[in-house]
Amino acid sequence: MSAQSMNPAAPGPGARLRRAGARTAALLGAFAAAATLLLGTSVAAHADGDADRKQKVAAEDAETQAALVADEDHRLNQVRAFTSVAPLQSTKWTVPYRLDTDNGYTLVLTERSNAYTIADLLKLAPQTFLRRKDGSYLLTENIYLNVGAKLKLSNPGGLTLRMASNRTGFVSIVSFGGELALQGTAQAPLTITSWDPQANKADTDVRDGRAYVRTIGGQFEMTHAKLSDLGFWSGRTGGLSLTGTDRPNTGSLEDAGQVHGKSARDRARDQGDAQDEGSSSGDVTAMPSGELTTPDARFSTGGLSYVSGSITHSTITGNAFGIFISSATGIEISDTTVEDSLEDGVVLHRFVSSSLVQRTVAKDNGGDGFILSRATQQVRISGSTAQGNGGNGYTLSGKPLADGPSASGQAVDSYGSNSVANSVAKDNGRYGVEVLGGFDVGVQNNRIEGGDMGIVARLEADKVSITGNRLTGQHRQGISVRDGVSDATVTGNIIDGPETGVYVRDSAAEIRGNTVQDATSHGVSLVGGVDGTTVSFNVIGGVGPSALDAGRSHGAADIKENQTFAWYDTSSFWVRVKHYASPMTLLWVGILLLILFSAAMGRRRRRGHGRVGGIVHPYSDKAPLPAPPPDEIEVAGRRKVPVMSE
Repeated sequence: MSAQSMNPAAPGPGARLRRAGARTAALLGAFAAAATLLLGTSVAAHADGDADRKQKVAAEDAETQAALVADEDHRLNQVRAFTSVAPLQSTKWTVPYRLDTDNGYTLVLTERSNAYTIADLLKLAPQTFLRRKDGSYLLTENIYLNVGAKLKLSNPGGLTLRMASNRTGFVSIVSFGGELALQGTAQAPLTITSWDPQANKADTDVRDGRAYVRTIGGQFEMTHAKLSDLGFWSGRTGGLSLTGTDRPNTGSLEDAGQVHGKSARDRARDQGDAQDEGSSSGDVTAMPSGELTTPDARFSTGGLSYVSGSITHSTITGNAFGIFISSATGIEISDTTVEDSLEDGVVLHRFVSSSLVQRTVAKDNGGDGFILSRATQQVRISGSTAQGNGGNGYTLSGKPLADGPSASGQAVDSYGSNSVANSVAKDNGRYGVEVLGGFDVGVQNNRIEGGDMGIVARLEADKVSITGNRLTGQHRQGISVRDGVSDATVTGNIIDGPETGVYVRDSAAEIRGNTVQDATSHGVSLVGGVDGTTVSFNVIGGVGPSALDAGRSHGAADIKENQTFAWYDTSSFWVRVKHYASPMTLLWVGILLLILFSAAMGRRRRRGHGRVGGIVHPYSDKAPLPAPPPDEIEVAGRRKVPVMSE
């Protein structure tokens, strides 16, 4: 965007400015009808404000937005290159000055002992920083704080700052190594929003870019402020961003037509005009006019720079990313609400350490409520609420930046020492809390309501402590520990109403002293390799196939002293047989049946042998055969005497 296009009266040197103003006026007239038509179409397509904020990004719109981000990176690099070397060549560049780059005017605030204020901006930019009849201020020019510069935006009676943003372009406030303070009071808060001057309303369409606020290194402070409808596409242009080392990885888009209010033809003509006036320095023109030396690349201001600061008692609504922070230390966010963001709410992206987020609410954001991404460590979230977000309530990632040699040479170490405690996750679209890798992660004393799962730890996380949480109303699993987690502790949790209370798969965990009630499938389920897992002293109640499901696991799991008297087993007879029919059980049952069968066969054979008084003679089968009867004669009339044959 050309910031001057937002105000045809932007200052400049003589004829060149008049030509730029005429071009801008023509552009404004040409785009007025199109902007009105676009707004009307947008309202019809998105009946309510929330749907409009969370509009989907089409492929062609994504390409345009990515090109705009690259364009912003290019502009900031131009400004930074000039500001790094100009003060070495002339003392006139040690006071505030203006640059005209490819993408518009940028007011550069230079270092001084006192902070710049609203009164200073009215003097330094009387045509691009305007006080309106309603008491608000309209900014139509980019502002850049150089290293050491200080800008304090505040007003005793309250301040409303509107940053120009529409189809013709947008403006930004960027601090590079300076100090930016946005200060309101509880009675009179500071308000900053994007603003479409033609439509006289906030800019909710991100497809053509949108105004944003960014701090690169240095310090940032915001208190009692209300920010709304800022930012687009990337984290660094997401609305409110605090970033350290600036390493843009996007390129410029050549001959892409009008970008930031200037077409390729306009840029070529401007360069020709600047050369005619003798004020050209590459693609950057500085005013007041005069011959400038090409900046020396040796004075580029790369290197490491970390940002620090605080955000308190503020509300951020409708940004692309609510708050985006990277390469920062000592950040504190407290008593703040981040809502209705197009993407994620509070994002601590890379290399954020020793920071605290407390009493902060992230709700109704398109992505996750809170994200601690890879390379973030020693960050504590406490007393906060994540509600109604499209993704997770809280995401804590400690995965390494690389898993082997890489072009960027990133370390392969994991990150950790992050925690979420005494907080609430309610009715989020995916999980309440998700832990992705890392070590020494704490999820303690939280209340998790609704969602597909309550607390999920996975991807080889190590030493994860899940203790003292209350989980209710999850669809599938209350607590899930899976995919290579080691040394997890799941103790003292109360889990109410999921399909499965605690689920462990291919991991090692201590499941002790938990209460599972009203589960509908399993109380505790072990699947896959669970060596080193202990399930003990849990109280399990519910209705389903089994209270303790270990039939699908292998390994030396220790299951003992669990109370399952409140569990009603609904499995069928054959399911129960299958449940108890382990290989060892089947072996012993087979041996017992063989013994019984042998005994029965032996008893049957003995029935055919003689018995005396029910007792079988021990040698009955060994008795000799009886002799044939001899012939007999009668002697003395009655007695029979055997007659021996000769």
